Amino acid sequence: MRRTFPLVIAFTMGLLMMIQYFIPHPISQKFYKIMVQQWLIIISIFFYVFAWRSFGLYHINKIKRRKEGWWASVVAFVGVFFMLLAGFGDRIPGGIGHFIYKYFNFDDLYNYMFAPLQATMFSLLAFFIASAAFRAFKARTMEATLLLVTATIVMLGRVPLGASMWKGLPKVVEWILMYPNMAAQRGIMIGVGLGMIATSMKIILGIERSYLGGE
Repeated sequence: MRRTFPLVIAFTMGLLMMIQYFIPHPISQKFYKIMVQQWLIIISIFFYVFAWRSFGLYHINKIKRRKEGWWASVVAFVGVFFMLLAGFGDRIPGGIGHFIYKYFNFDDLYNYMFAPLQATMFSLLAFFIASAAFRAFKARTMEATLLLVTATIVMLGRVPLGASMWKGLPKVVEWILMYPNMAAQRGIMIGVGLGMIATSMKIILGIERSYLGGE
């Protein structure tokens, strides 16, 4: 029963979602708006609860065992609770929450602290991408050589140096992005879509059961 009941739910809901999409009847549309959207909100709430639990257990365990980088977990806890107090401190009469809310604006903390830190973190990825590209763009095979040549042309065509070398280079880059690149992207998206359809049908029909977990 523990495994059969989830399979019945997956089959029923999958079938109903297919029917409401391909047969847009007012009843099916009402079912989608009332049942699916409301249940999505409920599931999202539980998701946040489990996310907070996972966050707390992971960082508390790291701090207790003094693992490498445990101080970053302390900073994470301080930042989270500081932002929470800045956002909800006005509902706490007196205390440090009200003090933080009064003297530290939540929007300012987000725009001038969180956003720059996030941008800094993502900007560091450029160096890792460059390192990976250097290793991947070695002309060992015909495919790697083609990738290397194409990437070099696109990079040169996107900077003023390339245009100064040859005025027609930006047009070549635009052609590469508009036709070969777009064709490859569409092929990948079609493949992903077919894979999603196949996986969904396997779940609906009960063939794929790995999402049920262990016995």
